[in-house]
Amino acid sequence: MEKELIIRSDSEHVDFALLKDGKLIELHKDEESNNFAVGDVFIAKIRKVIPGLNAAFVNVGYEKDGFLHYHDLGPKLSSLLKFTKRVSTGKLKDFSLKNFPFEKEIDKDGKINDVLKSNQSILVQVVKEPISTKGPRISSELSIAGRYIVLVPFSNRISISQKIEDKEEKDRLKRLVKSITPQGFGIIVRTVAKGKKVAELDKDLHNLMGRWNAMCKKLHKAHHPTKVLGELNKASSILRDIFNDTFTSIHVDDEELYIQIKDYVQQIAPKKESIVKLYQTKVPIFEKFGIERQIKTSFGKTVSMAKGAYLVIEHTEAMHVVDVNSGNRSNKAKSQEETALEVNLIAATEMARQLRLRDMGGIIVVDFIDMTKAENRKALYNHLRDEMKDDRAKHKILPPSKFGLVQITRQRVRPEMNIKTRETNPNGTNGSEIEAPIVLVQKITHELEQLFKKDYKKVTLNAHPFIAAFLTRGFPSIRSKWFFEHKKWVKVLPRDAYTYLEYHFFDKNGKKIK
Repeated sequence: MEKELIIRSDSEHVDFALLKDGKLIELHKDEESNNFAVGDVFIAKIRKVIPGLNAAFVNVGYEKDGFLHYHDLGPKLSSLLKFTKRVSTGKLKDFSLKNFPFEKEIDKDGKINDVLKSNQSILVQVVKEPISTKGPRISSELSIAGRYIVLVPFSNRISISQKIEDKEEKDRLKRLVKSITPQGFGIIVRTVAKGKKVAELDKDLHNLMGRWNAMCKKLHKAHHPTKVLGELNKASSILRDIFNDTFTSIHVDDEELYIQIKDYVQQIAPKKESIVKLYQTKVPIFEKFGIERQIKTSFGKTVSMAKGAYLVIEHTEAMHVVDVNSGNRSNKAKSQEETALEVNLIAATEMARQLRLRDMGGIIVVDFIDMTKAENRKALYNHLRDEMKDDRAKHKILPPSKFGLVQITRQRVRPEMNIKTRETNPNGTNGSEIEAPIVLVQKITHELEQLFKKDYKKVTLNAHPFIAAFLTRGFPSIRSKWFFEHKKWVKVLPRDAYTYLEYHFFDKNGKKIK
């Protein structure tokens, strides 16, 4: 299995594409204008306490106030407030928490107006970025993420990732972490810490303590609101969260960013430093690795899959609805039930990819093709769970209902990745739009495959001049690829009278194939 990270940089933003065996499975965009990333910590002031919601609105500098619910305060809120006040006024200069006396924990089911009041100074962390009309969701239970561990101030708990299932390894990690954890701090051990030595964990802890101290130094005389701890730059945070020994290459098209990434990989995985490569070819990096093509065909309302099946993805304010269609495929050798299972399994694989690719969150309802056998519904459910194992966002999948519906909830912490795949219609007016040429070509290719299966010896394609040129120009052209694959030559004729999306196939007698 090849796992590649392709990084494209320009003056305004950086794009990150994660490929698995050449297939795009994640796409991230780092824009400098994003000042409210998940993990950022702000010193801010309570603007308003709302007892009816058991929450407070906090001015973090965004156009809409951040939302802080009572359950996101953390049990050690009183200690945090006291620490923040003493550090901000310059009365406390030891940030280690070793000699800091903790206050009594707040009541688990208490009231917000008993612990917070308007205009009060507080440290908060972004847990969900601003989405749609809502401001950021924030928490005062702080955590600082590292490569192997997460540092939790004002805690004494040591937790191990649930994805580490080996009990012996869990006990080993707990023992190691306990021996290095500073007083007043808790530790969450991440999945990638599996098999790591104490020296690597200690180095990570040392880096996190350095970030904690740097943050505390900014609190003295800081204006409200001010970002006092920023997440790592996107390149480093993505590598921190997804990089592992299975990566085969990282390609970067910007020299400065290449040096930064090479240095970071050298720190976290010295043996893998050689897989970081500077891309210097004239062909744009996303074109070279086939990413632009995959973006155009993966982000539309309709998503094509293998064997003629396709998904229709609809977005509403409340949820996402996905319909699975078998298309025009037919297989006489298989029963309707077997065909439904086959299409559903293909759709489940693509659905898991789409969730990560678009970063879809909230409630997702997938209408799979109905299956009568319980064992087939169970096979579909298990397959979907397996496909979503690598998804880092928290999610829950319910078994298929008797109507064939599968309900998924997926954690939403950032705005969904939404890429425009339709283009201006050169034949149209009033700003009308059409599918991108690459999507149309994909449809033509699929229909051509179906015709060759029906044993048409000679096929002529009539299409708009733009599309005809797109199919025949260059080497190897798309038409040449058809020939190499099917050993049949397709004659392509441009037709001036056709609209942009119009095309028709004709047989050897010049008769239109329907």
